[in-house]
Amino acid sequence: MKTWDNRMQGPGMIPLRLFLIAALLLLVSVAAQGGTVSGIVHNGTNSDKAAAGVDVLLIQLQGGMSVVANTKTDAEGRYHFDYPGIGQGPMLIRAVYRGVFFHQPLTPGTSTVDVTVYEPTTNPAAIQVPLRLLVFQPNGDKLMVGEDYSIQNNSNPPAAYFKQDGNFEFTIPQGAELDQVSTFGPSGMPVRQGTIDKGKGRYAISYAFQPGQNGVRISYIVPYTGNQAQIRESSTYDAQRALLVIPPTMQVASAGFNAAGTEQGFNVFSKENIKAGTGFDVMISGTAPPPADDSAASSSSANAPDEVNGRDSGPQTTIETLPARIGDERWILLGGLAAIFAVGVGLLLRQPVPQVAAAPAPPAAPKGRKAQRAAQERSAPPAAPAPVPPPFERVAQEVNSNLDSLKDTLLRLELRRQAGTITDAEYAVERGRAEQVLRDLVQG
Repeated sequence: MKTWDNRMQGPGMIPLRLFLIAALLLLVSVAAQGGTVSGIVHNGTNSDKAAAGVDVLLIQLQGGMSVVANTKTDAEGRYHFDYPGIGQGPMLIRAVYRGVFFHQPLTPGTSTVDVTVYEPTTNPAAIQVPLRLLVFQPNGDKLMVGEDYSIQNNSNPPAAYFKQDGNFEFTIPQGAELDQVSTFGPSGMPVRQGTIDKGKGRYAISYAFQPGQNGVRISYIVPYTGNQAQIRESSTYDAQRALLVIPPTMQVASAGFNAAGTEQGFNVFSKENIKAGTGFDVMISGTAPPPADDSAASSSSANAPDEVNGRDSGPQTTIETLPARIGDERWILLGGLAAIFAVGVGLLLRQPVPQVAAAPAPPAAPKGRKAQRAAQERSAPPAAPAPVPPPFERVAQEVNSNLDSLKDTLLRLELRRQAGTITDAEYAVERGRAEQVLRDLVQG
């Protein structure tokens, strides 16, 4: 029997192994080019027309955020950078438009990055909160609380919601200690935010919420004496749905919240339509294994001063170099809640699962003409199967998918090492696995 290597030899065909090697060499050559990136800045409010005269900055992430090059877009909205560090690690392309910062990640192996900017708006009606997620995790005599606000910007025409003096406000419970706040936009890259203290547990951040899906993540710590706590949560925004998530060994009670099943081994409780200005009490009790200590990893992130989204927030503002949505769509929560915040992914992104009807029991034997008709239906030839793509096309699709996945895996691995969220031993193991996948692809 011929192998795919031998069968793919006809006119217009190439051996599978040669195809794989060529694709890998192309990938390596692209990554090796380095030193150059270009793109176009579009104005998403103005029908994606080219944006001329926009400041564009090249930002290096290793060792802190630092601007290593800058330029302006030409009349056609184009920019271009030549810099030796391009391709050696993750970087950012920042476009500054009307005092608002718009970011796009520049990953190794990428030489073209377009950036979309938007006209700013101060109208709070530009954003809605479809979901607010609260995750509780005990750690000795402290209770860690992670909040994730899913924020949708459906402005029309599309605009970026931004206010210099703070355009997203939140309140932490009395006696709580604020840990960190980060945000992410449609590009999926989380950026740690400096906060504006408004007193009595109220804080605000200044962040440009772009059209599409955005998010705000907050973590804080409350006392957990005697393995129990009562927390008064407030609602700054209307939320279409709120979820409470706890480990299975704990108990939670809050008026109006009902059990909503489990997600990745955690118990979930849900309440619909919470109005702004209302509050709700949450009673938490019980114990659970402590989470992995990621505090050292998070503290090793870049802490250099930086301006984020048009506001100079000083040394508190950093950028998390690990993308928010990668691989299996697990999210990162700062301050030791990474593992349990993966629960939020399924709850935020999970689509309703269609009900699959059970196979009906065989009907009773029909009689007369009905029996004849049933017999004819049973003897009818089965429906023709769906057309199958040609072998070469199917294999090419699979190879392209594997190469993209491998490239993303290696990138995420390097980002995790630079962010300090993975040990050297774990890095070596994961790198070995990725290299084995590469060898398997080459061997066909």
